[in-house]
Amino acid sequence: MKKTLLITLLLIGISFMAQSQQRYAIIDTKYILEKIPEYKNADKKLQEIGEQWQKEIDDKQTVLDKMYKNYEAEQFMLTEDLRKKREDELFVREKEIRDLQKKRFGYEGDLFKERQRLIKPVQDRVYSAVQKMALARSYDFVLDKSEGITVIFADPKLDKSDDILKELGIK
Repeated sequence: MKKTLLITLLLIGISFMAQSQQRYAIIDTKYILEKIPEYKNADKKLQEIGEQWQKEIDDKQTVLDKMYKNYEAEQFMLTEDLRKKREDELFVREKEIRDLQKKRFGYEGDLFKERQRLIKPVQDRVYSAVQKMALARSYDFVLDKSEGITVIFADPKLDKSDDILKELGIK
């Protein structure tokens, strides 16, 4: 019994010592990225592309809405065949708009691909700088307070975001 208790206390003590020796840092990737000119330019370009594509979709939707209004006004005067033909045309146009919206803004759509092409290289540079700093300073953990985790309180001296910017050569 004493032996089991001694082993348990020893294990608790070792785990407590191991936990107290862990080193960590906190960064804010949003803050870091906003300080990088290439990121700002890429983000601006993505917004412009997104707005252009949204305008294209909105224009097509406006034409479709006008077609619907015309159909509603004329449907009682049309023959069954003409009514069916117009309904099919409206359905096809509506599907084209949905498909275009999915192609541009859907999961792994054109905007996603553009984001990967423009922003991922900048994010990779930041990640490499974080990794380099973590290895050089022997950090066990680097936490990002920008979005993913909730940090209720963090001592400002633990925030290494400015160190990452220096590593990237940004003042």
